[in-house]
Amino acid sequence: MTAREPQPQEGRREQPRTHRRRLARSRRLFAFDRGLGSRFVAGADEAGRGCLAGPLVAAAVLIDHEALSMSDRRALSGLHDSKQMTAERRLEIFPSVLRAAERVSVVVRSAPGIDRRGLHVTNVEALGVALERLELDDGVMALVDGFSLPRCRVPHRRVIGGDATSAAIAAASVVAKVTRDRYMHEAALVHPGWGFEEHVGYSTPEHRAAIEQIGISPLHRRSFQSVAYSQLGLTMEELDPDGELVDDTALEDDAAFEATG
Repeated sequence: MTAREPQPQEGRREQPRTHRRRLARSRRLFAFDRGLGSRFVAGADEAGRGCLAGPLVAAAVLIDHEALSMSDRRALSGLHDSKQMTAERRLEIFPSVLRAAERVSVVVRSAPGIDRRGLHVTNVEALGVALERLELDDGVMALVDGFSLPRCRVPHRRVIGGDATSAAIAAASVVAKVTRDRYMHEAALVHPGWGFEEHVGYSTPEHRAAIEQIGISPLHRRSFQSVAYSQLGLTMEELDPDGELVDDTALEDDAAFEATG
Protein backbone atom coordinates (compact mmCIF):
# COMPACT_ATOMS: atom_id res chain seq x y z
CA MET A 1 0.00 0.00 0.00
CA THR A 2 1.32 3.46 -0.86
CA ALA A 3 0.24 6.94 0.09
CA ARG A 4 -2.00 8.57 -2.45
CA GLU A 5 -0.45 11.26 -4.59
CA PRO A 6 -2.19 13.45 -7.14
CA GLN A 7 -2.55 11.83 -10.54
CA PRO A 8 -2.36 13.63 -13.86
CA GLN A 9 -5.87 14.35 -15.06
CA GLU A 10 -6.31 13.11 -18.59
CA GLY A 11 -8.72 14.83 -20.90
CA ARG A 12 -8.89 18.01 -18.85
CA ARG A 13 -8.66 20.97 -21.20
CA GLU A 14 -7.13 24.27 -20.21
CA GLN A 15 -8.76 27.57 -20.96
CA PRO A 16 -7.17 29.01 -24.13
CA ARG A 17 -5.82 32.07 -22.33
CA THR A 18 -4.23 29.96 -19.58
CA HIS A 19 -2.71 27.65 -22.18
CA ARG A 20 -1.22 30.58 -24.11
CA ARG A 21 0.29 32.08 -20.96
CA ARG A 22 1.83 28.75 -20.01
CA LEU A 23 3.36 28.29 -23.45
CA ALA A 24 4.69 31.84 -23.46
CA ARG A 25 6.41 31.32 -20.09
CA SER A 26 7.99 28.10 -21.29
CA ARG A 27 9.23 29.71 -24.51
CA ARG A 28 10.94 32.44 -22.47
CA LEU A 29 12.76 29.82 -20.40
CA PHE A 30 14.03 27.96 -23.45
CA ALA A 31 14.92 31.23 -25.19
CA PHE A 32 17.06 32.20 -22.18
CA ASP A 33 19.01 28.94 -22.34
CA ARG A 34 19.47 29.12 -26.11
CA GLY A 35 20.67 32.69 -25.76
CA LEU A 36 23.62 31.49 -23.68
CA GLY A 37 25.33 30.30 -26.86
CA SER A 38 25.84 26.69 -25.79
CA ARG A 39 24.22 23.57 -27.22
CA PHE A 40 24.36 21.91 -23.80
CA VAL A 41 22.87 23.63 -20.74
CA ALA A 42 22.76 22.11 -17.26
CA GLY A 43 20.61 23.41 -14.43
CA ALA A 44 20.54 22.65 -10.71
CA ASP A 45 17.88 23.37 -8.12
CA GLU A 46 16.66 22.00 -4.79
CA ALA A 47 13.44 21.25 -2.96
CA GLY A 48 12.81 21.20 0.77
CA ARG A 49 15.28 23.84 1.92
CA GLY A 50 12.65 25.64 3.99
CA CYS A 51 10.93 22.60 5.48
CA LEU A 52 10.48 21.69 9.11
CA ALA A 53 10.75 17.99 8.30
CA GLY A 54 12.08 15.66 5.65
CA PRO A 55 15.12 15.66 3.39
CA LEU A 56 16.62 18.29 1.19
CA VAL A 57 16.65 17.05 -2.41
CA ALA A 58 18.91 18.61 -5.03
CA ALA A 59 18.63 17.76 -8.71
CA ALA A 60 20.59 18.62 -11.82
CA VAL A 61 19.45 18.21 -15.42
CA LEU A 62 21.50 18.38 -18.62
CA ILE A 63 19.65 19.39 -21.79
CA ASP A 64 21.03 19.04 -25.31
CA HIS A 65 18.96 21.65 -27.11
CA GLU A 66 19.95 20.44 -30.56
CA ALA A 67 18.88 16.87 -29.79
CA LEU A 68 15.41 17.70 -28.51
CA SER A 69 12.81 16.08 -30.73
CA MET A 70 9.56 17.75 -31.68
CA SER A 71 7.71 15.44 -29.31
CA ASP A 72 10.11 16.44 -26.51
CA ARG A 73 9.51 20.10 -27.23
CA ARG A 74 5.74 19.61 -27.17
CA ALA A 75 5.91 17.61 -23.93
CA LEU A 76 8.02 20.31 -22.28
CA SER A 77 5.94 23.19 -23.62
CA GLY A 78 4.48 23.88 -20.18
CA LEU A 79 7.77 23.71 -18.28
CA HIS A 80 8.03 26.37 -15.59
CA ASP A 81 9.10 26.96 -12.01
CA SER A 82 7.82 23.89 -10.15
CA LYS A 83 6.49 26.07 -7.32
CA GLN A 84 4.15 27.73 -9.80
CA MET A 85 2.85 24.41 -11.15
CA THR A 86 0.11 22.30 -9.66
CA ALA A 87 1.04 18.89 -8.24
CA GLU A 88 -0.87 17.28 -11.11
CA ARG A 89 1.05 19.28 -13.71
CA ARG A 90 4.40 18.43 -12.09
CA LEU A 91 3.57 14.72 -12.19
CA GLU A 92 2.52 15.04 -15.81
CA ILE A 93 5.71 16.76 -16.96
CA PHE A 94 8.14 14.78 -14.74
CA PRO A 95 8.52 11.77 -17.11
CA SER A 96 8.82 14.15 -20.05
CA VAL A 97 11.80 15.83 -18.37
CA LEU A 98 13.45 12.46 -17.80
CA ARG A 99 12.93 11.44 -21.42
CA ALA A 100 14.17 14.73 -22.87
CA ALA A 101 17.22 15.16 -20.64
CA GLU A 102 20.64 13.84 -21.57
CA ARG A 103 21.44 13.18 -17.92
CA VAL A 104 19.72 13.70 -14.58
CA SER A 105 21.21 13.45 -11.11
CA VAL A 106 19.50 13.50 -7.74
CA VAL A 107 21.15 14.07 -4.36
CA VAL A 108 19.31 13.51 -1.07
CA ARG A 109 20.37 14.88 2.31
CA SER A 110 18.54 13.66 5.41
CA ALA A 111 17.38 15.72 8.38
CA PRO A 112 20.15 14.41 10.71
CA GLY A 113 22.71 15.29 8.06
CA ILE A 114 21.28 18.80 7.81
CA ASP A 115 21.45 19.10 11.60
CA ARG A 116 25.10 18.03 11.66
CA ARG A 117 26.33 20.26 8.84
CA GLY A 118 23.88 23.16 8.87
CA LEU A 119 21.29 23.99 6.25
CA HIS A 120 23.27 26.37 4.03
CA VAL A 121 26.35 24.16 3.92
CA THR A 122 24.21 21.12 3.16
CA ASN A 123 22.30 22.96 0.45
CA VAL A 124 25.27 24.27 -1.52
CA GLU A 125 27.12 20.96 -1.13
CA ALA A 126 24.16 18.97 -2.44
CA LEU A 127 23.72 21.30 -5.42
CA GLY A 128 27.41 21.02 -6.21
CA VAL A 129 27.40 17.23 -6.01
CA ALA A 130 24.33 17.10 -8.25
CA LEU A 131 26.14 19.13 -10.93
CA GLU A 132 29.34 17.11 -10.60
CA ARG A 133 27.45 13.83 -10.98
CA LEU A 134 26.35 14.92 -14.44
CA GLU A 135 30.00 14.53 -15.55
CA LEU A 136 29.81 17.55 -17.81
CA ASP A 137 32.18 18.10 -20.71
CA ASP A 138 33.98 21.34 -21.42
CA GLY A 139 31.78 23.93 -23.04
CA VAL A 140 28.61 23.04 -21.15
CA MET A 141 26.89 26.02 -19.59
CA ALA A 142 25.97 25.10 -15.99
CA LEU A 143 23.41 27.18 -14.11
CA VAL A 144 22.38 27.11 -10.45
CA ASP A 145 19.25 28.62 -8.98
CA GLY A 146 20.19 31.39 -6.58
CA PHE A 147 23.51 30.15 -5.19
CA SER A 148 27.21 30.20 -5.97
CA LEU A 149 28.86 26.91 -5.04
CA PRO A 150 32.39 27.62 -3.76
CA ARG A 151 33.53 23.99 -3.59
CA CYS A 152 31.88 22.75 -6.76
CA ARG A 153 34.41 21.61 -9.38
CA VAL A 154 32.04 22.50 -12.22
CA PRO A 155 32.26 26.07 -13.55
CA HIS A 156 28.78 27.50 -13.16
CA ARG A 157 26.70 30.65 -13.13
CA ARG A 158 24.30 31.72 -10.41
CA VAL A 159 20.88 32.76 -11.71
CA ILE A 160 18.61 34.62 -9.30
CA GLY A 161 15.08 33.32 -9.72
CA GLY A 162 16.55 30.70 -12.01
CA ASP A 163 13.61 28.29 -11.89
CA ALA A 164 11.48 30.99 -13.52
CA THR A 165 14.25 32.02 -15.93
CA SER A 166 16.03 28.94 -17.30
CA ALA A 167 14.48 25.79 -18.79
CA ALA A 168 17.30 23.62 -17.44
CA ILE A 169 16.86 24.95 -13.90
CA ALA A 170 13.09 24.64 -14.15
CA ALA A 171 13.50 21.02 -15.24
CA ALA A 172 15.75 20.38 -12.23
CA SER A 173 13.21 22.02 -9.94
CA VAL A 174 10.50 19.64 -11.19
CA VAL A 175 12.72 16.59 -10.65
CA ALA A 176 13.69 17.70 -7.14
CA LYS A 177 10.14 18.59 -6.11
CA VAL A 178 8.47 15.42 -7.44
CA THR A 179 11.20 13.20 -5.96
CA ARG A 180 10.88 14.82 -2.56
CA ASP A 181 7.07 14.86 -2.53
CA ARG A 182 6.96 11.17 -3.37
CA TYR A 183 9.31 10.40 -0.50
CA MET A 184 7.20 12.40 1.95
CA HIS A 185 3.98 10.71 0.80
CA GLU A 186 5.58 7.35 1.58
CA ALA A 187 6.97 8.68 4.86
CA ALA A 188 3.44 9.62 5.93
CA LEU A 189 2.62 5.90 6.17
CA VAL A 190 5.59 5.25 8.46
CA HIS A 191 5.17 8.42 10.51
CA PRO A 192 1.41 9.11 10.72
CA GLY A 193 -0.04 12.01 12.66
CA TRP A 194 1.96 14.92 11.25
CA GLY A 195 0.13 15.15 7.93
CA PHE A 196 3.21 14.70 5.74
CA GLU A 197 0.96 13.50 2.92
CA GLU A 198 -0.55 17.01 2.77
CA HIS A 199 2.18 19.55 3.56
CA VAL A 200 5.22 17.31 2.78
CA GLY A 201 7.10 18.77 5.74
CA TYR A 202 6.58 22.49 5.15
CA SER A 203 5.49 24.79 7.95
CA THR A 204 1.69 25.03 7.89
CA PRO A 205 -0.75 25.75 10.74
CA GLU A 206 -1.74 22.06 10.75
CA HIS A 207 1.88 20.92 10.87
CA ARG A 208 2.77 23.30 13.69
CA ALA A 209 -0.32 22.21 15.62
CA ALA A 210 0.74 18.55 15.26
CA ILE A 211 4.21 19.37 16.59
CA GLU A 212 2.71 21.13 19.60
CA GLN A 213 0.43 18.16 20.25
CA ILE A 214 2.67 15.12 19.63
CA GLY A 215 6.21 16.49 19.34
CA ILE A 216 8.56 15.75 16.48
CA SER A 217 9.31 12.69 14.38
CA PRO A 218 12.65 11.22 13.25
CA LEU A 219 12.18 13.21 10.05
CA HIS A 220 12.08 16.60 11.74
CA ARG A 221 15.11 18.86 11.59
CA ARG A 222 16.23 19.65 15.11
CA SER A 223 18.95 22.25 14.65
CA PHE A 224 18.06 25.89 15.06
CA GLN A 225 20.26 26.57 12.06
CA SER A 226 17.95 24.60 9.81
CA VAL A 227 14.54 25.10 11.40
CA ALA A 228 13.28 28.10 13.35
CA TYR A 229 11.34 26.15 15.94
CA SER A 230 11.45 29.29 18.03
CA GLN A 231 8.57 30.59 15.90
CA LEU A 232 6.44 27.94 17.55
CA GLY A 233 7.34 29.14 21.03
CA LEU A 234 8.75 25.70 21.85
CA THR A 235 12.14 24.75 23.26
CA MET A 236 14.05 21.76 22.00
CA GLU A 237 13.50 20.08 25.39
CA GLU A 238 9.75 20.41 24.91
CA LEU A 239 9.98 19.07 21.39
CA ASP A 240 12.22 16.13 22.21
CA PRO A 241 12.48 15.36 25.94
CA ASP A 242 15.01 12.57 25.37
CA GLY A 243 17.27 14.80 23.34
CA GLU A 244 18.32 11.94 21.09
CA LEU A 245 19.03 12.32 17.42
CA VAL A 246 17.81 9.51 15.24
CA ASP A 247 20.51 8.65 12.71
CA ASP A 248 18.51 8.34 9.53
CA THR A 249 21.55 7.36 7.49
CA ALA A 250 19.52 5.14 5.19
CA LEU A 251 18.16 8.30 3.60
CA GLU A 252 21.59 9.96 3.24
CA ASP A 253 22.26 9.07 -0.34
CA ASP A 254 23.62 10.32 -3.61
CA ALA A 255 22.14 9.02 -6.81
CA ALA A 256 22.92 9.73 -10.43
CA PHE A 257 21.29 8.24 -13.48
CA GLU A 258 20.97 8.85 -17.18
CA ALA A 259 17.47 9.55 -18.37
CA THR A 260 16.18 6.99 -20.82
CA GLY A 261 13.64 7.66 -23.52
